[in-house]
Amino acid sequence: MKWLFGGSFVVLLLLSCAAWSIRPVPEAAGKIPLLWVSDDNPARREQIGLFNALNPQYELRLDPNNQGMEKVIVQSIAGVGPDLFDCYDGFQLSAYARSGIAWDITDKLKESIDFEKDVWPAVFPNFVLDGRAYGFPTNVCANAIWFNKDIFEANGIPYPAGPWTWDEFLKVAQKLTVREGRRVKRFGLLNDWWNWRQFVIQWGGEVYSRDGTRCILDSPEAIAGIQFLHDLMYKYKVMPTPAEEAAMATTGGWGSGTITVFADGKGAMALGGRWWLCTLRTVQQNKKEKAERLRLGAVECPHGPYRVFRGYGRATLVNKNSPRREEALQFTRYEAGEPYNALINHQADALAPVKPYSYTPGYLHDPAFPEEDFNAVWRDVMQYAVPDHDSPFINGQAASRILDRQLDLVKSDEKPVADALRAAAQELNEEIQKTLQRDPELRVRYEALAGKKR
Repeated sequence: MKWLFGGSFVVLLLLSCAAWSIRPVPEAAGKIPLLWVSDDNPARREQIGLFNALNPQYELRLDPNNQGMEKVIVQSIAGVGPDLFDCYDGFQLSAYARSGIAWDITDKLKESIDFEKDVWPAVFPNFVLDGRAYGFPTNVCANAIWFNKDIFEANGIPYPAGPWTWDEFLKVAQKLTVREGRRVKRFGLLNDWWNWRQFVIQWGGEVYSRDGTRCILDSPEAIAGIQFLHDLMYKYKVMPTPAEEAAMATTGGWGSGTITVFADGKGAMALGGRWWLCTLRTVQQNKKEKAERLRLGAVECPHGPYRVFRGYGRATLVNKNSPRREEALQFTRYEAGEPYNALINHQADALAPVKPYSYTPGYLHDPAFPEEDFNAVWRDVMQYAVPDHDSPFINGQAASRILDRQLDLVKSDEKPVADALRAAAQELNEEIQKTLQRDPELRVRYEALAGKKR
């Protein structure tokens, strides 16, 4: 029976690839088509439009429907993949490179930029592997604290200023949390649970060992960091629990959820990135039309024992198997140039990947948004940003499923932090060994690293 299902899958896969290869592709006459697999953030359209305007010989188009590492690898190996595709972490980059579909463009890239000097280090794991570059970053970010100026002023509390500790933050957050009986009218802090990694590193923990050969999320440091995050909800009660989150739920859409709840005044402060502005600017405009207002401020995120922040971002890789790979290379040069970086900063699609473009008067004070007096914050926190340290020996999706399952139990207060992290570490280490059994090439690399420690 398993052979029947396996054979059916292969046939369907081949038919899918065949349909992809013969699909009608509208293109402007005389232009070279390029396809980019990325998310459907509305900002992407302006980024594509600028590229096409600067490079009229090309017609770059977005494909948001074929995201997913496995999809990209299978289609690219079959010769029907995109010309460009996004990469979100070190495991994905390793998988793309080992499968032979990520093109090493190091030498070509260095003709236009010294990426080792000019790109924010926090995004390196998404496009640099073993010192070689396979694409170029699209943006980069580290979270800070958004705050509502009107709420602070109404309560006679000075605007927060960094650097500051979580203990200092708590005093402010508790004053700004408003309860009416059993109902919470406003929380001192709104925060997406996926920011848990920041608390781990601020307490000196890591998810994996430096060489990636084992999970160490059960360390006392990591446990202490997640315990504090848990305490923000259940001990200090300045952050909503899952039940309280559900009660504040909003309609969907790009950038909805915590961002729009904060914009509605249900949180005095929120932990988030500069990319929130893509939504917050729209909210501000809508409020102005209703004679309302949303006055924003931003400050460096509080820190734990260590003043360090989680850096994250995205990179665009070039498909080595694309017949238009040389043409696709022009898009990475575009991402490294002034027009693209200036556009990213103007759109507030996080922060421009090339550092010097965030040290300009136009970035610091965008004439189109004169009320935004906080741009220096996002640039300054990048000085303390570190990327996620993932393991090349475990599938990122499998790891996420394990982590999400255990950490969701912590979030809902159904399992003690220490028990959940020990269970997660055990499962992740078991998953690493399963991956090595399936991949002899990875096992050789793993054993070489493990042997150094003996």
